[in-house]
Amino acid sequence: MGSGQSVFTDDELEDYQELTYFTKKEILNVYKRFAALDPEAIAANKNTHLPQHIIEEIPELKVNPFRDRICQVFSSSNDGDLTFEDFLDMMSVFSENAPKNVKVEYAFRIYDFDGDDLISSDDLKQVIDRLTGDQKLPEEDMQQMIENIFGEADLDDDDSLSFAEFEHVISKSPDFVNSFRIRL
Repeated sequence: MGSGQSVFTDDELEDYQELTYFTKKEILNVYKRFAALDPEAIAANKNTHLPQHIIEEIPELKVNPFRDRICQVFSSSNDGDLTFEDFLDMMSVFSENAPKNVKVEYAFRIYDFDGDDLISSDDLKQVIDRLTGDQKLPEEDMQQMIENIFGEADLDDDDSLSFAEFEHVISKSPDFVNSFRIRL
């Protein structure tokens, strides 16, 4: 396997394999991607925290309007910086092998901007703003869209989406799993 194999012990690779949806070879590929982001820092300490702005440079995140939220959700230090293990977790959740329920859980956390375990109208406004980019919706259109979302998904009429309500809506979206993916 070359130099990549010596980075981890067999026990470490087995542990990573048990904790992710990856094979040992895929774990080594994820490590290569991580190490390529800042080779000097990783060579000095394979457990270093890479700053969020460096992580956001991977092509799949660079174009994602939620790249900062993705980094924050997967950051063990809660500041958006990622260790290799954080990066491996992120890549595992976004892999083709991760089950839909795991993807839904992380999507919910990404869209729950204030971290209160509910997706409120303020959270939805941020989601819509990010999805529309420069084409900002007028306030009345934004309100109408939020009302439409709640009308469809807010089953208990509390003007917020619980995880169960979010999961119910996502279950109706056949494209969700394909859009929540990063290929190795």
